[in-house]
Amino acid sequence: MRTSAELLQPLPGVIEPRWWTGMPALPAESFTIDCAGYAMDAGDLDRDGELAQRMNTLFDEIGLVFLVNTRLTDLSSMREFAKLVVEHEMRYKGGANPRDNLTKSVYEVGAPLEAWLHYHHEMAYVGHSTRMLGFLCHKALPDRGYTFVSDNLRATDAILDTEFGRKLKRLGICYHRNLTDREAYAGTDQIGVYNHWQKSMLTDDPDEAIAMARSRGLEAEWGPNRLLKTRYYVSAFEYFPQLDRNLLYSSVADDGMWFDSWPKVMHLPYEERPLKLTFGDDTEMTREEKQLFVDVYDRFGIPIPWKAGDIAVVCNYRFAHGRPGIHLEDGEERELGVVIGESFERIGDLPDKW
Repeated sequence: MRTSAELLQPLPGVIEPRWWTGMPALPAESFTIDCAGYAMDAGDLDRDGELAQRMNTLFDEIGLVFLVNTRLTDLSSMREFAKLVVEHEMRYKGGANPRDNLTKSVYEVGAPLEAWLHYHHEMAYVGHSTRMLGFLCHKALPDRGYTFVSDNLRATDAILDTEFGRKLKRLGICYHRNLTDREAYAGTDQIGVYNHWQKSMLTDDPDEAIAMARSRGLEAEWGPNRLLKTRYYVSAFEYFPQLDRNLLYSSVADDGMWFDSWPKVMHLPYEERPLKLTFGDDTEMTREEKQLFVDVYDRFGIPIPWKAGDIAVVCNYRFAHGRPGIHLEDGEERELGVVIGESFERIGDLPDKW
């Protein structure tokens, strides 16, 4: 049995992401809008106004918009400006992370600050994903706590140049997910818990929960102690209509590696962790293949250095996102709100769009 202190230490041999090379894959000025010259009131929320046009032009051309010097202090106001691009929001239902609402239609990140979050594309593990995300910085740290995004156009080209990438293209992938039953853990410290199916599926009814899982394109069945076990077989890539090409749309974030620095879960052997990623024929990925999967996103990383009031809107096709673990000192706070954009039904890759 590992001690309490040992439960906070990653298991030996874990693959820790590097996030970037030290040089951003895109210069910050190419996607940043300084809002110091705007009033940031109702007049700037006009969809035909200058700020909205600048934001949407940047998003269409690059897939990334970063508003700085907004002077906004509450999440509701930040959400209104994010919605100049994120016009249609979706409800986070069937997702993996245990998210709560911070305010109307603004979710918490749904992960412990101490855990590093591998690069990932939001909701790639279900049949209905999202086109874009908005991140709203409510509280920031002066020198750390950055989010990172990775240029997925270049990551796609790079991985397809490898035998591993060609294997992903040929075999596809399977997402294995185990969601615990909240009632089975009532009154406990919830050691080993990632997310309960009640929170993921937004219902306490097991029949509704399994129906919701299946409506999201998942194979689903009940395990011991009402453990909801799901599988999703799909391409590791997704066709992106705007660029008329297939893009990488998967990462190790949906493997047991997601929990390598996650308190109360990282002590579990990999075979007991709530997530697992395999090739589409159910064969395992090697450690070397997983290392390459991490490295290819790290090569094209870009830091987003938060200050309170900053807003970032990120295309979920063109960029993956993640962050290092964050350890707060006394008196420090760091809080991001998340706005989830319009959903789309995954189709995987198209054969003639490579």
